[in-house]
Amino acid sequence: MKHIKVLGPGCSRCTLTVTMIEEAAKSLGVDVEVEKVTDMAEIARNRIMSTPGILIDGKLVHAGGLPKADAIAGWLKS
Repeated sequence: MKHIKVLGPGCSRCTLTVTMIEEAAKSLGVDVEVEKVTDMAEIARNRIMSTPGILIDGKLVHAGGLPKADAIAGWLKS
């Protein structure tokens, strides 16, 4: 199971990113645990300067703007 954190203030882009990840995981048959992180101190600790930020198993894979669907699929498959 992959542990995914979506870091951001809770804006519509952050919410949509969570939905995109959950839908991609479901269609690919990948078990994920998605956590929304809105605590600004934790976002800063992870050096996210532009949101949403995405961490997969502790590794930063994306920051700023909506991720592309093919990128999400690649992260989930690896």
